[in-house]
Amino acid sequence: MDATILRFGVAVCGIIAAGALSMTTNASAQQFTMKMSSPTINDVTHEYFKRIKAGVEQRSNGRIKVEIYPANQLGQIPAVVEGVALGTIELGVAASGFFVSLEPRFQVLDAPGLFDNIEHAYKVMTDPEIRKRWATWGNDKGVEMFSPGIFSPLSILSHKAVRATADFQGQKVRTPGGAAIQVEPYRKLGIIPVSLPLGEALPAMQNRTIDGLISGLAVYTNFKYYDIAKAVTNLPATTLIAPAIVNRQFMKSLGPELEKIVREEALKAEAAYADWNVQDNKRGEDLWKKNGGEMIDMAPAEAKRYLDVVAPAANSILSANGKVKEDYDAFLAVGKKYR
Repeated sequence: MDATILRFGVAVCGIIAAGALSMTTNASAQQFTMKMSSPTINDVTHEYFKRIKAGVEQRSNGRIKVEIYPANQLGQIPAVVEGVALGTIELGVAASGFFVSLEPRFQVLDAPGLFDNIEHAYKVMTDPEIRKRWATWGNDKGVEMFSPGIFSPLSILSHKAVRATADFQGQKVRTPGGAAIQVEPYRKLGIIPVSLPLGEALPAMQNRTIDGLISGLAVYTNFKYYDIAKAVTNLPATTLIAPAIVNRQFMKSLGPELEKIVREEALKAEAAYADWNVQDNKRGEDLWKKNGGEMIDMAPAEAKRYLDVVAPAANSILSANGKVKEDYDAFLAVGKKYR
């Protein structure tokens, strides 16, 4: 009988040990899902996402699954911004103007004259001092800016070609956000601003509800806007910044080891905004022209006239908030360093 009890005890211990091992294995193999949303597709944001996915999934050994949702698959931009803040979406990308509701300092990124081009923007946005500033934006709302988000020169696609400042007059144009910084400077040009999520801009251009939209070249090429309008005009000394924001609670939930992996891979993936993106913008220009489109740069005198109109309006808006002005001045100073 003692032998029977002994065998029973050994069996029970074995079951307990197996259960404990199973629990340990399950804990170490816990899978997190990181949903990443973008309004665009086949552009630098998509490339950034793919690089993060490859690095994170490999290094986490399957403990983090990264799901990429381009082209508004998780909803229009305002819904995605809200989703990231609430934690129903882990990471989302949009033009900086759509994040102003979470953090007024995002307005800085829309200042005309701040960046000369995407190469200059990359140097400024990845400068340690500037990174330290933008990494705090939105923290009190539960989000964190995760990438520099350099997209492309900001440009206007319009049915009526814009070659001079006077050509803006009376045009109904979709702006990249509804905050004052994305609206008031354009009003000074005579534009009638229209606030629309990017996913609604294409049909609005088709039926001429709007006369044009302000965005980046990759948007026009990837969604084949050349079938609707042909004239793209680069807005002088203005860059479209479309940063990624991440839910801070999600990052903490990963634990120190996995959070470190995600941060390191996201940092490495930022290189896409320089190497891949510069070449993609060149490819985009070639594709636009190949499909009958026209790329327009304002003559120097007109470019100066444009900035003379929009810059004072932007400066007034950015100076109204002490924290915004402090960051704006810091960006301007660092920008001079890289010219």
